[in-house]
Amino acid sequence: MNARAEIRAFFDEPTNTVSYLVTDPVSRRAAVIDPVLDYDQSSGEASSRSAQAILAAAEAAKSTIDWVLETHAHADHVSGAPYIKLATGAKVGIGEHIREVQKIFRPVFNATDVSGDGTEFDHLFKDGESFWIGTLQGEVIYTPGHTPADVSYRIEDAVFVGDTLFLPDFGTARADFPGGDAHALYRSMKRLLALPPETRMFMCHD
Repeated sequence: MNARAEIRAFFDEPTNTVSYLVTDPVSRRAAVIDPVLDYDQSSGEASSRSAQAILAAAEAAKSTIDWVLETHAHADHVSGAPYIKLATGAKVGIGEHIREVQKIFRPVFNATDVSGDGTEFDHLFKDGESFWIGTLQGEVIYTPGHTPADVSYRIEDAVFVGDTLFLPDFGTARADFPGGDAHALYRSMKRLLALPPETRMFMCHD
């Protein structure tokens, strides 16, 4: 195993979402997981405050962001991934089954600007695929159920589970969105809980 990742959490109170900055202490290369773009429903105004906080933390830690990793398409917040990509040149990755989600969501939400083929993202990860953050090795674990496209990212001894698991007093994510599947979610939970007991789990929600 390589050096343990430096992990910093950023909590967005309006959506109870946790974003993460994951840094390799050896190379100072980094990834951002599930960043939020702030959105005020009453005014319709957007803000990059949360994304800027992550960028400022990366700069203070002398980290270079190579990846923005989305665990799934979020229904409860707007993604800050495009903003961070614009600011850093990082690649945005998500699970390959996002194409299925796009095809389901496009008619439901009249989202005519959604491609349906995932070209909005720089990389579509397959189950079991490896990637690197400097000297830290990551692995993609396909964990559908909340949506058909959810993935978890295992980075050394840490796994970022998105909405597949919540903290103990909340349980699991909902599975009643279009394309959600409680049976698949249960299987995904079992897959995550079968990881070695020393595995650290990082949730996307409080």
